[in-house]
Amino acid sequence: MKVTIFGSGYVGLVSGACLADVGNEVVCVDIDRNKIELLNRGEVPIYEPGLDQLVRNNQKSGRLTFTSDVAMGVEHGLFQFIAVGTPPDEDGSADLQYVLAVAASIGEHMTGYKVIVDKSTVPVGTADKVRARVGEVLAARGAAALEFDVVSNPEFLKEGDAIDDFMKPDRIIIGTDNPRTTELLRALYAPFNRNHERVIAMDIRSAELTKYAANAMLATKISFMNELANIAERVGADIEQVRIGIGSDPRIGYSFIYPGIGYGGSCFPKDVQALERSARSLGYQAEILHAVEQVNYRQKEVLFHKIERHFGGDLRGKVFALWGLAFKPNTDDMREAPSRVLMEALWRAGARVQAYDPEAKEETTRIYGERDDLLLCDSPEAALKGADALVVATEWKLFRSPNFDTIAEQLSSPVIFDGRNIYDPAYLKSRGFSYYGVGRGIIDAK
Repeated sequence: MKVTIFGSGYVGLVSGACLADVGNEVVCVDIDRNKIELLNRGEVPIYEPGLDQLVRNNQKSGRLTFTSDVAMGVEHGLFQFIAVGTPPDEDGSADLQYVLAVAASIGEHMTGYKVIVDKSTVPVGTADKVRARVGEVLAARGAAALEFDVVSNPEFLKEGDAIDDFMKPDRIIIGTDNPRTTELLRALYAPFNRNHERVIAMDIRSAELTKYAANAMLATKISFMNELANIAERVGADIEQVRIGIGSDPRIGYSFIYPGIGYGGSCFPKDVQALERSARSLGYQAEILHAVEQVNYRQKEVLFHKIERHFGGDLRGKVFALWGLAFKPNTDDMREAPSRVLMEALWRAGARVQAYDPEAKEETTRIYGERDDLLLCDSPEAALKGADALVVATEWKLFRSPNFDTIAEQLSSPVIFDGRNIYDPAYLKSRGFSYYGVGRGIIDAK
């Protein structure tokens, strides 16, 4: 089948490469010419395990191409996927200008029937706006008789596991008001739907809400667990033991109940905020969603407050080794990353940061540029040299079992602030460390 995807960011690039890999002819369109030139050289501008090779393989086969030629993209595909960004507007609601700009471009250039697929995360009612925008442009061209359908097909890709999520999906949501488009999308997704039925067809508005509802539910679990961690700390309980106790209940499970220093990334913060603002615009106060957002904002400051207390409120001239910059492992994405809140608070307090992340060094430089109070290191060990304490902000696998002798030797004092609870407090105490986790109280060797 012939597929066009507007937007070569995270969702568009993963979707395009995966659809091409099962035999479709895919054209990815992006107005960022620099990005298109990069992709045409076989270079992938984001880090996602396996994506670079998948893109190059399908480029080589001729099934995946990249262009800035909008007219060519519209002409190419029966399926016109919209996978552009929906950043927060000033009031926190989703900004649909890029989605609607693509809709207008499709209406301007289409000459026959198209299935327009909303892949971007969008508020309920966006499909109606897309349909109206395409219709307006067609009418202005004198081409109102041209047929098209609009479908909501939300993505459920986890950064770090996106290719597996696309190739082996838990569910494929198809929101449509026309049985014809349901069958067309079923045919497109058939290669990913062979073992058992994963397609869930529903009305368009329900599909649009499903994406927001899924992310809001997962974010709620994280914030709720962080609330419990803060309570555990005050009553002298260990939240990790509590987590095991409640996770063993199959009604709760272990997914997304790991306490830490808050969630980040491109989805949860934006989507929770957008859903809450959408509800507010309809006259409904979504109090739980508001609380989820507020708890997460507060949780990102927890580690800084622990550091500040440990050093008696004076961090001027202190140096901190920071392990982890990306908001989660297996990505270089630093959007809304807790590490950013922590670093900026340390800088304001007069401290310096020596940071290491396996993938996010370049992104950190892009965001912050060159700073006297930030040293980006090439190894975890290099970040430790001369530091007053180690801080862990991202649970990369290579941080899980470090050489604690080396850590103790390199630090000016053996102190670890563990924002992801990846270390055993009792073991570290036996090794002479002062240890601060999340919801675990204070383990002080002294």
